[in-house]
Amino acid sequence: MPTPVRLLVCVGALLAPALASAAAKRPNVLFMIADDWGWPHAGAYGDREVKTPNFDRVAREGTLFNNAFSAAPSCSPSRAAILTGQHPHRLAEGGNLWGFLPSRFAVYPDLLEKAGYVVGLQGKGWGPGDFKAGGRTRNPAGPSFKTFAEFFATVPAGKPFAFWFGSSDPHRPYDAGTGKTAGHRPENVRMPPYWVDAPEIRDDVLDYYFEIERFDRDVGDIMRIVQEAGRLDDTMVAITADNGMPFPRCKANVYGCGSHQPLAIRWPGVAKAGQTTDAFVNLMDLAPTFLEAAGMKALPDMTGRSLLSLLRTGKDRDREQVFIERERHANVRKGDAGYPVRAVRTGEFLYIRNMRPDRWPAGDPEPWKDPGRSYGDVDGSPTKDLLLARKAAPSFDLAFAKRPAEELYDLKKDPFETKNLADDPAFAAAKKKLAVTLDRWMRQTKDPRVDAADDRFDAYPYFGTKKK
Repeated sequence: MPTPVRLLVCVGALLAPALASAAAKRPNVLFMIADDWGWPHAGAYGDREVKTPNFDRVAREGTLFNNAFSAAPSCSPSRAAILTGQHPHRLAEGGNLWGFLPSRFAVYPDLLEKAGYVVGLQGKGWGPGDFKAGGRTRNPAGPSFKTFAEFFATVPAGKPFAFWFGSSDPHRPYDAGTGKTAGHRPENVRMPPYWVDAPEIRDDVLDYYFEIERFDRDVGDIMRIVQEAGRLDDTMVAITADNGMPFPRCKANVYGCGSHQPLAIRWPGVAKAGQTTDAFVNLMDLAPTFLEAAGMKALPDMTGRSLLSLLRTGKDRDREQVFIERERHANVRKGDAGYPVRAVRTGEFLYIRNMRPDRWPAGDPEPWKDPGRSYGDVDGSPTKDLLLARKAAPSFDLAFAKRPAEELYDLKKDPFETKNLADDPAFAAAKKKLAVTLDRWMRQTKDPRVDAADDRFDAYPYFGTKKK
């Protein structure tokens, strides 16, 4: 993979002091990521309907994160952030869905491989997009294998490995009725107030549950292979998802339903068993975590922070907030425009800045290029069809209507984020404080959106559809 000379020199300098002392104790890194799985849909989080025994085991024998968030609620930029340890807005074309991740941005699998790890990928790594357009010869998540077993057979005894298992579950489309057939009961679905409570939607959620459970079974199969080889206790296992559930007002939105992710990490002897933390973490923190576990230092450009302190003690400084963003998801607005958003979330509030409030947040009502349907940032589904057909307030507006430049939600009183308090004088001080915090973060991380006129993300190529 083409890599700038400066990066090679920097990586070499960072690796050299640590490798000798760490070689004998470096853990394997087993990263398993679902596609469109949102919090709190796992047994470890108290969901009694969806069964996730393998995720629950990792949580029980390691650390469970209550406040883990994707860097962006969209597949490609979220995965780019996980791989690079950087906020998506720092990754140029990597900040959009269906773009590419330029090779000048180092990714943790390449760094671990240079440090002596055997690396591999099964399923969905970085993407969707065209990794070759970014100057790469393979997926940024590593060389591809059909199965974990095939990869594991290539790992020499005593050599550490880093593997990325990327499931396609619970991404749509679903086979209708699979949830009910598996024994799930629609009356047990926890219905959020931003949808109409209808049998079609409850059944849709059950089909989503079915695919979560299938992902969890695959996780268990991989862990079983590692355990039977006697290497599980020498392995850091991390399980999460790229963004929230593929339903209206969830995926592609910075609300909790779109960005709040399950996360559990098991590493015997380091991650305290049975530990739960409320610290706010961003999934981009995983790259520096994996590097530090391997005895390496995070690269200077990484804005993520290692989670090892949290794994050891459950505590870490300055983890009382998290920043979330999005640019262009699907190409569903006239002129190939995206919907830029920046947000900061704390234990009390979610503050959102919609930077182009004149645009439709879910995509134009009139079909544009991709995927060729109304409000195309929302995946096609029985839930979407019902909301569009009924146009019932407030569900329709919460999912599809234009939004103001600022949103503010009181998460203690309004955990589902349905009452915007941005114009409420009683919350003016809280809004101002969060706005200042967001501005400072944007400047410190060199966000192009500091310049209000900068729409560079709209001009980046989109490989999801051919130009018409």
